[in-house]
Amino acid sequence: MTTIKKYLKLVVLLGITLGFIASCASKTEVVYFQDAQNYETIISDNTANNKFKINDIIGINISTLNAEASVPFNIFTGSQEGGMRPQQMDYIVDKNGEIDFPVIGNIKIADLSPQETKELLREKLKPYLINPIINMRLKNFRVTVLGEVNNPGTYQVNGEQITVLEAIGLASDLTIKGMRENVLIIRDFNGAKVYHRINLTSKDVLSSPNYYLTQNDVVYVEPNKSAITSSSLDNRATIAISIASILLTSTVILITRN
Repeated sequence: MTTIKKYLKLVVLLGITLGFIASCASKTEVVYFQDAQNYETIISDNTANNKFKINDIIGINISTLNAEASVPFNIFTGSQEGGMRPQQMDYIVDKNGEIDFPVIGNIKIADLSPQETKELLREKLKPYLINPIINMRLKNFRVTVLGEVNNPGTYQVNGEQITVLEAIGLASDLTIKGMRENVLIIRDFNGAKVYHRINLTSKDVLSSPNYYLTQNDVVYVEPNKSAITSSSLDNRATIAISIASILLTSTVILITRN
């Protein structure tokens, strides 16, 4: 019986040791903005400046003091029959980077910001309208957050901008196993994928050109060394415990026979 107890203690000790090693993560791996000082002020001219891309869905409404004059520039679908309310048609940026706008025709807006697009439209509307008011909204502003976060998924952005920190907040923050020093941002530019990496442990992320996300960006958080080690040790621990169990069983059989 004494031998059996020794083996049992060995198995328990082995499990505790492996679990402790697997769960170890240093402070430098998990703390955000480690180099930020108290009362430090960071001045940055980094601002969101999203550009329209191919396949974007955009809502555009044109209005003037003369309501009848702006009617041809706003297309609605549906009718008011049966209590239904007509909905204004959205515009899709085609493969040529253009939208087909009423009366005016095709307008190239890919790689233009919303403000630049408004100015372009206002110029083209001059022959038809006096001081038009242009309201514009990107309808497919979504970001996807994957990897070592608590709630990975695709999130709709209601406003006109979102930061990488806000996107991570939507995903309920990184898990303890997320690599904060090397967060990957995958950005699509009209079919071409561009990869950027940022370091959340440094204050410099706040002035990074990738601090503000664009529509359809993907944020991927890699597992850190602790997570990789833990995964490896889980397999090794399973093998070790299996071997220990076999040895324990063999010992019990030998003691029983004797």
